[in-house]
Amino acid sequence: MKKLIFPIAVFFLMTVMVQAQKFAYVDTQYILDNIPEFAEAQAQLDEQSTIWQKEIETKFAEVDKMYKDYQAQSILLPEDMKKKKEQEIIDKEKEAKSLQRQRFGKDGDLSKKRQELVKPIQEKVYNAIQEIATNNNYAIIFDKGGSLTMMYANPKYDISDDVLDNLGASLGGRKGKTTKQESGSGTPSKKTSGKGGDRK
Repeated sequence: MKKLIFPIAVFFLMTVMVQAQKFAYVDTQYILDNIPEFAEAQAQLDEQSTIWQKEIETKFAEVDKMYKDYQAQSILLPEDMKKKKEQEIIDKEKEAKSLQRQRFGKDGDLSKKRQELVKPIQEKVYNAIQEIATNNNYAIIFDKGGSLTMMYANPKYDISDDVLDNLGASLGGRKGKTTKQESGSGTPSKKTSGKGGDRK
């Protein structure tokens, strides 16, 4: 019997400790959507992506033209010239595909550019969340906009606007929260600093 009492007591104490923890959540997508620097970074990325996409399309258009020219001339070409032309087309296509990977592949130019422009903004958001968590003694802050599935989130525990306030984002004209079906979530009220969940 004594062997059972100790594990039960420990479990009870851990349960009480967990229930006493303060928690809150943020919507990082909503936060980023309301930071002007993020919108500017996205615009730069879109512009650069368009430039690189046109560059790649030009390369593939050159390959297509070379192939069509080859088809039109092949009947008149000697075998050695045919092989030379075929190899030129193959090399040109490899060059185009290599450029495509360089620009848009994993760890490619676009990915590096995104890191360069967006990472500093994400770090600012993280630091603001960390500061709020420290100042208000939050044990856990969930990210509603992340991979964590939140079946229900009470808006009174949402500190996203507190983070934007911390970052100095304009209060007026903030874009809406990310739309997720949340049964009974209600209409988010105006945020005040230091709220969140204090489970009791």
